[in-house]
Amino acid sequence: MPGIAGIIGKGRPEDCRNRLGLMIRLMLHEPFYRSGQVHQGETGSWLGWVTLENSFSDCMPLWNETRDICMLFSGEDYTDPDKIEHLRKKGHDFDAGNASYLVHLYEESGPGFFKELNGRFSGVVLDHRCQRTMVFNDRYGLNRIYYHEKDGIFYFASESKSLLAIFPGLRQLDQGSLAELISLGCVFRNKSLFTGISLMPGGSVWTFEPGRDVKKGTYFSPKELEDLEPLNAPDYYGRLKETWIRVLPRYMRSRERIALSLTGGKDSRMILAWAQSPPGGLPCYSFGEAGHDCRDVRIARRIAGLCHQPYQVIRLDETFFREFAQYADKTVYITDGILGLAASPSLFLNQRARDIAPVRLTGNYGQEILRASIAFKPENNFDGILEGDFHRLIKKASQVYYDELSASRLSFVAFKQVPWHHYSRLASELAQVTLRSPYLDNEIVNLAFQAPSGLGHRDDIQLRLIAEGNPGLGRIETDRGLLSKPIPLFTWLRHQYQEFTFKAEYAYDYGMPHALAKLDRDLRIFHLERLFLGRHKYAHFRLWYRDQLSGYVKAILLDPRTRNRSFISGSHVEAMVSSHVNGTANYTLEIHALLTIELIHRLLIEQSRCS
Repeated sequence: MPGIAGIIGKGRPEDCRNRLGLMIRLMLHEPFYRSGQVHQGETGSWLGWVTLENSFSDCMPLWNETRDICMLFSGEDYTDPDKIEHLRKKGHDFDAGNASYLVHLYEESGPGFFKELNGRFSGVVLDHRCQRTMVFNDRYGLNRIYYHEKDGIFYFASESKSLLAIFPGLRQLDQGSLAELISLGCVFRNKSLFTGISLMPGGSVWTFEPGRDVKKGTYFSPKELEDLEPLNAPDYYGRLKETWIRVLPRYMRSRERIALSLTGGKDSRMILAWAQSPPGGLPCYSFGEAGHDCRDVRIARRIAGLCHQPYQVIRLDETFFREFAQYADKTVYITDGILGLAASPSLFLNQRARDIAPVRLTGNYGQEILRASIAFKPENNFDGILEGDFHRLIKKASQVYYDELSASRLSFVAFKQVPWHHYSRLASELAQVTLRSPYLDNEIVNLAFQAPSGLGHRDDIQLRLIAEGNPGLGRIETDRGLLSKPIPLFTWLRHQYQEFTFKAEYAYDYGMPHALAKLDRDLRIFHLERLFLGRHKYAHFRLWYRDQLSGYVKAILLDPRTRNRSFISGSHVEAMVSSHVNGTANYTLEIHALLTIELIHRLLIEQSRCS
């Protein structure tokens, strides 16, 4: 995955170069990646990078004109174009189409530079004027920096496997972190899955100077936004509209092809309504399953057609099932184990999205930011399968979740849910494409904290914005049956029906009780799945684990290596697998968790590719 890695401190130069080389090699997952290194012995810094070819960051390292400031930058920045042009007026020379202006922005702005950045990023500044090295990341911590400190030397990388490679002793799962991954789908409080490896918090600037202890500073705190005064309803809407129209073009500029990942909901539609793209100028696509169009696909096709944009569906086809083992391995390996098997389709689909355009514009995080939508909650259905202290740790994970949720709801969503829970899927996406979402723009997020109580969490704000940008889009029903100008009673009934089908699909798949799973098997001849599945989702793992992927499930979970893990009850796992693949019970979530844990052991702890 694109990112950075480095070693800072007084180590033996030869050892540091060799270690850095291994760290970088383990981040090179695709042939279209580019990488490089820069060594600064006088500051004790050995640094490297991996980037997608022709991306915003494919110009490393960055030097100023006097070559006394060097910068590495991974990710993208959406600074106001006027500020960038001001640098040229001050005599700086750079390519405005990539990250090369950033080193000059630092030179002119000094310590204020980090607060001016706007995007998802991580980086390093080598300032030879004061013999100072600074490691920094974005305000959310979305561009992850894993780190380990040993003998006064700081080791860091965008992927934890790079640290596991040079420190075999770290290849131990932290049991509390693993319990959080199982229960919450992520690890909380800037921990990693591995003992001795931590995450740099969002909004950090850590400063290293020879002979001094590291200064672990911050340039941003969510408290800055929580203290903003709320706006009244008319002012909030006016500000949101003005800001959206002004900010969106920043995400449309690219020297690479750009395409919109389109759904039937409001978030991607709001982008298209104001994108001002000429006919044929913004290719659109949706993800779907083979042989069937879900509601997202049917609506997105209408939306793209209305806007005269090319549209296609990227489908999960037989290739995915035939090569599932490879996609499962790669998903867990690339994401350092934090993305489970449930999201393996994401890697497959984003590989094909890259063939359409290397830059994927998306409505991700729209409902999270504008409606403070919480996307997950603890799952505790693992009785009898996990042994030892895991039951206590899983209960503790639930308490951690509710403790973190007890403060500002929007702060939880933006600065905990997004970088901790949503990052896992983002990691698999970034391995293939450059992902852009205007909903994480600093100005949009800042404004969301000023929403009047209740108003910012209602659908009509976005529906109104869509209709004012493109009236035709406002007249097309959303995937949840909403319209910008609702028809009394009819729209309410449609909305309730779509909400019911959405919940029914989950209930038939992941949420089906054991007794009904047996009944569903007995009635298989009637293909009841046609009544429930495929309306809103394209992935149906309960049936896949029972049918197409049953051989894979048995091969992994019934393998003696798996059954003999100290924290797994082998007899319970055997009974669970047997009942699920025979269709007499539903253990989809448990199978997700156990498969993921086993692949973490095999790929990240035991396998020699991490050596």
